Amino acid sequence: MEVTHAVHAFVKTLLLLLLWSQCEGRESELSHVTCGSLLKLLNTRHNVRLHSHDVKYGSGSGQQSVTGVENADDANSYWQIRGKPNRPCQRGAAIKCGQAIRITHMKTSRNLHTHSFISPLSNNQEVSAFGENGEGDDLDTWTVQCDGDHWERDEAVRFKHVGTDVFLSVTGEQYGHPIRGQREVHGMSSPNQHNWWRSMEGVFIQPSQVPLRHDEL
Repeated sequence: MEVTHAVHAFVKTLLLLLLWSQCEGRESELSHVTCGSLLKLLNTRHNVRLHSHDVKYGSGSGQQSVTGVENADDANSYWQIRGKPNRPCQRGAAIKCGQAIRITHMKTSRNLHTHSFISPLSNNQEVSAFGENGEGDDLDTWTVQCDGDHWERDEAVRFKHVGTDVFLSVTGEQYGHPIRGQREVHGMSSPNQHNWWRSMEGVFIQPSQVPLRHDEL
């Protein structure tokens, strides 16, 4: 009888350890930026959030402008993390370092985009928001550059454009009317202090969770 009780206690302990390890793993997953998450991105050098609105550039491509704003509460600074064209990522899956993604503006459903046009203030490469209803072209694709296996929510990362090899950057130039005070966002050819970004406010989609059976407990 005592042996049976000891075995039962041992099995119960193993199951508790398994349950604990699963929970620990899920807590770790929740520290990642995941596919489908809606978030704001802060440029850590200039303390501005990536922003867009239905205002077109007056030069260059004439596409929807992308800027940086200091106001943390602006609803036009929310972006959704998505898979690249024709390769959707699994909803809730942690984004890997080096993974190709699209960054889609919530309010206008246009994708973060860059191309060969010159940016209006700094003469770097213009960054715009492009497409309709979340669909644009191959120049909407960026890779996440980070140090570990996955994009951690509290770490600074870089975004490198797949088509032209520039880095999403801010160097501080400010616009006048009609977007006075907003900073120019552009592409730069080299990694430097101006192209670090960190995820901030948002809704982070949780990974799919299969409930553990623990009837024996």
